[in-house]
Amino acid sequence: MAFDTNKLGRIGDWMQTYVDRKRFAGCSVLVAQGGQEVYFNAKGQRDTDTGQPFTRDTIARIYSMTKPVTSVGIMMLAERGLFHLDAPVSDFIPAFADMRCLIDGATAADQTEPCQTPTLHQLLTHTSGLSYPFNPGITAKAMDKADILFRADQGSLAEMTDRVAALPLAFHPGTRWEYSVGIDVLGRVIEVVSGKSLEAFLVDEILGPLGMDETRFSVPAGGIDRFASLYTPLAGSAYGMNAAKPDTPVLRCVDKPDTSPFLNAEMHSGGGGLVGTIDDYLKFTEMLRTGGAGLISPKTLDFMMRNHLPGDIASMGPASFAEQPMEGMGFGLGGAVVLNPGRVRVPSSLGDFSWGGMASTFFWIDPVLDLSVVFFTQLAPSSSYPARPQLKALIHGAMT
Repeated sequence: MAFDTNKLGRIGDWMQTYVDRKRFAGCSVLVAQGGQEVYFNAKGQRDTDTGQPFTRDTIARIYSMTKPVTSVGIMMLAERGLFHLDAPVSDFIPAFADMRCLIDGATAADQTEPCQTPTLHQLLTHTSGLSYPFNPGITAKAMDKADILFRADQGSLAEMTDRVAALPLAFHPGTRWEYSVGIDVLGRVIEVVSGKSLEAFLVDEILGPLGMDETRFSVPAGGIDRFASLYTPLAGSAYGMNAAKPDTPVLRCVDKPDTSPFLNAEMHSGGGGLVGTIDDYLKFTEMLRTGGAGLISPKTLDFMMRNHLPGDIASMGPASFAEQPMEGMGFGLGGAVVLNPGRVRVPSSLGDFSWGGMASTFFWIDPVLDLSVVFFTQLAPSSSYPARPQLKALIHGAMT
């Protein structure tokens, strides 16, 4: 199938509407089919105070779009025979031995019982019992109170993973799905197994070989002038998820380029710490789409992009925030997999593999239509507006 150029033009109009309505300060879209670029556009500003435009070389926080990169790193080590995915994480991080989880109906964090230690596979698929501080629930509240979020300014990865291990799991591993810091923990596993820092491993094994030279945990040298500000429409925390927005649209800046902790990140967050450009991230999605670019086996990637849950995410009783719909959507290793486009209620192909980030960034790979699509903006939380399903509808609607 090919694209109707006139209908692709609707994407730019849609982007401009988001900017004009003060939903996004700026944004960009990059679409490739069969490895060939078919569309790019950028609208708005990367900083509303300075008026600098949101350009193709703008550096953005990709937050949870770091997760697929880290997941590929784990699987590169797994296919070298260094561990099996059913290995307990305590084999690599001893603090996770002798785990406890909340009892059914618990009302306090001390109402726990012994449970199994999560496996690497459960960490990869968000079925480990770990959580995020912005989720509902007792474990999430304990994380919030302890300020456990793997932020760029929160010290070492080793120390933070030990702090996570000290909290009770939200449920017995493998019994539910809850979006979590599990892939941050796997970042520490990569360090233990490889003997390198997470950034050194990713640069040596993935980012460097793919030519993703402007994707790092800290803004690359000379890149501060292209680093975008981060905005929120909320009056309170930018991580308020579905909190009410003011009646009058606002764009409140919550992280300026010249004072951002991403200028010199202490923490290497495998779940949300990378910054980079849209062209860099397309190199990563194209690696996934085309079978590994010699870095990882096509068979391993095929395994990663299959559904690893018993059914869709919704069938596993999640109460958490997620970067994607839950009905009709399965989960692989590092991203979501479309099982039933009708149940997802977004134009899709069977097997679409995708994920997004807290600043409303998004990517997907369509194996049927041979597409790679990357969307960049800088607005948190990503639940603020339905930009992702709208963009998918626009792109499917432009095909003939």
